[in-house]
Amino acid sequence: MALVLLGINHNTANVDFREQVAFPPEKVADAIRRATALDGVEELVIVSTCNRTELYAQINLGDSSAVDPDIELSPETLHEQERRLISWLGQYHGLDEQELLRCSYFHWRDDVLRHLMRVACGLDSMILGEPQILGQIKSAYAVSKEMGAIGGNLGRAFQEAFSIAKQVRTDTAIGENPVSVAYAAVSLAEQIFSDLPSLNALLIGAGRTIELVARHLTDKGLRNIVIANRTLQNAVELGEKFGAAGVLLSDIPEQLIKADIVVSSTNSQLPLLGKGAVESAIKKRRHKPMLLVDLAVPRDIEPQVGEIADAYLYSIDDIRDVIEDSVKSRTEAAAQASSIIERGVQEYIRQVRSLNAVNTLRAFREKAEQIRDREVEKALRALEKGDPAPEILEALARALTNKLIHSPSVQMKKASADGRDDLLLLTRELYELDQSAESVIDKNTDESSRETPTP
Repeated sequence: MALVLLGINHNTANVDFREQVAFPPEKVADAIRRATALDGVEELVIVSTCNRTELYAQINLGDSSAVDPDIELSPETLHEQERRLISWLGQYHGLDEQELLRCSYFHWRDDVLRHLMRVACGLDSMILGEPQILGQIKSAYAVSKEMGAIGGNLGRAFQEAFSIAKQVRTDTAIGENPVSVAYAAVSLAEQIFSDLPSLNALLIGAGRTIELVARHLTDKGLRNIVIANRTLQNAVELGEKFGAAGVLLSDIPEQLIKADIVVSSTNSQLPLLGKGAVESAIKKRRHKPMLLVDLAVPRDIEPQVGEIADAYLYSIDDIRDVIEDSVKSRTEAAAQASSIIERGVQEYIRQVRSLNAVNTLRAFREKAEQIRDREVEKALRALEKGDPAPEILEALARALTNKLIHSPSVQMKKASADGRDDLLLLTRELYELDQSAESVIDKNTDESSRETPTP
């Protein structure tokens, strides 16, 4: 068994292509059913957001049911597994496999967990440290779990990623401060107004920055948004994404009267909003405060607007320090998060290796117990015949010792003859042969007393 990941994100493909490979929520269950019907796909989680589509899978390589973190796969095997998932994804969405291959990335073994942890922590996001992705991953995991498409192996990886993401959020400043002008504008509004969801917002422009502002405002619960743009169709289309109304720039004076928050970001070479229009709107609002954030260069709002009482104007320079401090803070936090992630990956590998030893330990114990049961039965028969108890106990101890060390002794002699010094060294470590017999007995006695409570 091995864990693999096939993904496409904002770093490898543009939004047009990402839209084509995305799985709408209503189609995820169908996609999981089809993908897990593929020969060799044992477990699957599909993470699909606006910035990424990723398939996390456990594949059967014809070996044991355990995931081997140390398994070495040939380049041919890796390529075959990647092409199988690419082929399925291409067929499902009706896309060219070569284009998918060009825009995708493929990870396996511990790199799958490492990538998953980075995504869950927001280190692989378009906006460093954004928190929404963790909730999206948890939702994807819940869908697979409900469908029975995730078991102990892949499930353990996701649970470890959730734990690390929580630790990163707790122990670092990765999510404390805004890192984009759009988020900074919304954060500023939160600082000025106590009840953001109850307010009205007027957004001027229809580009990427205004779209991010609209997204952050709606994420904060604000629903009364109007988007003004030179081209009405662009304003309406952007507004439809957030339940907002679209108007023309000529409608701004009318909309200003209702606007508590105004954010502008256009490519206009001349100011779109002057002192007179804002002053008039403030009077009609009975001097109810208005926040104006100008994110444009050249500026969309005349600087003189800042002279108006109850009009709070901020330019991009005014919030630059907030953004730079946030970027510095999150960059430092990202380095701390990477260290936490690496420790998490190593702990996961250690746990998996430990779990993979369970079958061997079980077989080892069963064999020892079989030897014990046979020798105890012999001792009981000797007692029934009336043989002296001390002699029976001595014979029992001798027989147990000889039979328990017989197989290891034979294998060690063979290993020595074959020059397998590594096996001999491992045996010394397993049986603690570099310590005195008395210290080993004392140690084992102490451990047994701790494990078994005194009645």
